[in-house]
Amino acid sequence: MAQSEIFDFHPLFEDVQMNRIFADGKTFVDCLPKHPLEEINKKYQLEKDSLGFNLKEFVLSHFDLPISYAADYRSDRSKTAEENLETLWSFLTRQPDAKAGSLIPLPFPYIVPGGRFGEIYYWDSYFTMLGLQASGRIELIQSMVSNFSHLIDTIGYIPNGNRTYYLGRSQPPFYSLMVRLLAGVSGSEILPKYLNQLTKEYSFWMQGAEGLDERNPAAHHSVRLRDGEVLNRYWDENTTPRPESFLEDAELSHQSNQPPDGLCRHLRAAAESGWDFSSRWFRDDASLRTIHTTEIVPVDLNCLLLSLERTIADAYRMAGNHEANRKYQSLSERRAAAIQKYCWNAERGFYFDFDFVLGKQTESMSLAGVFPLFFSIAEDQQAERVAAHVREKFLKPGGVVCTLRATGQQWDAPNGWAPLHWITVVGLENYGHEELAADIAERWERLNSDVFKRTGKLMEKYNVVDLELEAGGGEYPGQDGFGWTNGVLIALLRGLDRQAPALS
Repeated sequence: MAQSEIFDFHPLFEDVQMNRIFADGKTFVDCLPKHPLEEINKKYQLEKDSLGFNLKEFVLSHFDLPISYAADYRSDRSKTAEENLETLWSFLTRQPDAKAGSLIPLPFPYIVPGGRFGEIYYWDSYFTMLGLQASGRIELIQSMVSNFSHLIDTIGYIPNGNRTYYLGRSQPPFYSLMVRLLAGVSGSEILPKYLNQLTKEYSFWMQGAEGLDERNPAAHHSVRLRDGEVLNRYWDENTTPRPESFLEDAELSHQSNQPPDGLCRHLRAAAESGWDFSSRWFRDDASLRTIHTTEIVPVDLNCLLLSLERTIADAYRMAGNHEANRKYQSLSERRAAAIQKYCWNAERGFYFDFDFVLGKQTESMSLAGVFPLFFSIAEDQQAERVAAHVREKFLKPGGVVCTLRATGQQWDAPNGWAPLHWITVVGLENYGHEELAADIAERWERLNSDVFKRTGKLMEKYNVVDLELEAGGGEYPGQDGFGWTNGVLIALLRGLDRQAPALS
């Protein structure tokens, strides 16, 4: 029987979260119970209505707060950001752990993002690994790939992070790129070693695809489009408020016209996308209340799954299984054609997400539209037009904004993020736009370094429009640490080979 978690106990869990006992909703789900949860819950039921009962005192007497590492690190501002990065790797490294509260144990060392994030995160880790490669920390890259392989083997997929409250969803599927990165430093012959995990990952994302038809066009992550093509969406198996953001989701459900279960699934799916939250998921471009993530076929997700298909094809070819190689190569070719068909807008000269419920592209222009350049599936003329939009619309003093909308959400303007800078720089370089790519990289490097000189911090995200202001938005204050910022910055500064992982 599955072990009970803090968020399984009611009304204790709701009372703590809805009364904002902790400023950050993630704190309580990361707490460690001092006694069996069943005993704590039973005691709460007996005492909660007593005269003078204090909920915060009760929680603090029965739970240990999660360890905060943020206060323990002090950067050396007499040194450059790049020099400090080398000391940050050790600070952000966690050793193999045992089950503790909501933490899912991992058998090998790993890097956490930092700040409030004391666990591994799926797509963050690829960009962190780029920095580890630039720093020559190959053993840690191997350990992290082994951890993700372990999660696939034991859970069946890679969850959002190694916390039990993240079960039910994944994150952008960068596992195939991680394996290719490892193969690039350890030898391409290791690729077939990960065939089992690569195909399990693929099965997770394609679950339900074979049963789709015109009457049932979507199941789990799979979506059947009008002419029978199958692409993918973000999805979460659960329809309740996220435990780590319970208050925010519950309050939003009172403001939205959507049924609470549908709203929560859209919120969870957006969390799986990593873009939590962004106007690219909204019906009216401005309001989180109109989020409809599961109705959208995202261009970036499908480019990542194309990479997975091509990686599996390559691994089978190297293993001598030519029939399986042809199968996955064909799947990748069909996906590339479908991305072009449904996501490319010839009139506007850019790639867009596709609303399969309405049968048309969304209006939101975002840096997700650069992913086809990163994976080299765009035609030269398409890349030329995308590059022009990046130069004219997205480029700002500190780099590139992730969308053109300023909604107050953290994945909208004026914010810029490290992973999207890497994708954009490499995507442009793939098509010969080196000057624009170098300009973006230099602006981003300068902003990261200037903020570090001013504050001693490397941040989760940056305001790339007004360089004197911190990035805003999101459900929590800006975080420093910070895994993927460090990874991308050091990879750019040291001129890490920016060629995207080779595909078939």
